[in-house]
Amino acid sequence: GTHKLIQGGISYKNLGLIIIDEEHRFGVKQKESLKKIRGQSDILTMTATPIPRTLALTMYGDLDTSVIDELPPGRKEIQTAHRLDNSRSRVFGFIYEEIQKGFQAYIVYPLIEDSEKMDYKDLMDGYDSVERFFKPHGIHTSILHGKMKPADKDYEMARFVKGETKIMVATTVIEVGVNVPKSTIMVIESAERFGLSQLHQLRGRVGRGGDQSYCILMTKKKLSDDARTRVQAMVSTTDGFKLSEIDLELRGPGDIMGTQQSGIAMLQLADLTADSAILVLARNTVIDLLKEDPKLTHPDHQIILNHYSNLKKYQFDWGRIS
Repeated sequence: GTHKLIQGGISYKNLGLIIIDEEHRFGVKQKESLKKIRGQSDILTMTATPIPRTLALTMYGDLDTSVIDELPPGRKEIQTAHRLDNSRSRVFGFIYEEIQKGFQAYIVYPLIEDSEKMDYKDLMDGYDSVERFFKPHGIHTSILHGKMKPADKDYEMARFVKGETKIMVATTVIEVGVNVPKSTIMVIESAERFGLSQLHQLRGRVGRGGDQSYCILMTKKKLSDDARTRVQAMVSTTDGFKLSEIDLELRGPGDIMGTQQSGIAMLQLADLTADSAILVLARNTVIDLLKEDPKLTHPDHQIILNHYSNLKKYQFDWGRIS
């Protein structure tokens, strides 16, 4: 089901396992609501790109991690390239060549309509540009965005899946749940506007067959340092876990005990990425210590109890942590 399963009004009998797909699309409060229904059930969360907070929780030991670091049989690694806006005609030419080979393409924009505050190319303007270039060649284009009626969305997507249209111009509504094996090109316009998680998810819409696929990140020439880092990271790796570590460095882990999913960590000295080895060592030390002396009654462990008393004022859920 959808988020509705955790939004109340539904009672469960003997619930044994909860699986959250696309975990990065769930908020902290939505995940917390699972505790009200989970009982003794296990929880498995899945995502191609863990959000900074999830990665930080993994480092703190609240989550165990399994990483699938290989492609499904027959898949090829997606080639990712960075291109500037002034090379768009060359990119369109490349798309045309791929379509002539029998393949299809996505072109994704961050906005639906023009904005006075932002100078990024919007979806409707982009759709017109695509039509002007490809329609004279007999190549038809679909359009998809969140403001469309469900029936219109289904119609446009069906045309694309059947191959009646060769190009899908869309917003991030295609970020998940879209599987068209003949789509081999993902062009992301104004790529600097997207976070690493979104960029990686969008890239994952191609490369779903056995053919070589491509992701092209289109940006303006002048980029902020963070935007340039994100683009360079996308070009350098297709490993979602490595990308999430870079995202953690850029955005911070947020409030581990609260609802903020990114931001500055409440740490005086430690760096969650640079000091990850120390975090693992500390966690394992605590586990061994609690096995040996669960109530910390040994005289050498009294200092820990004293620190615990001082930290109670922060209202952390120490019972759950211990």
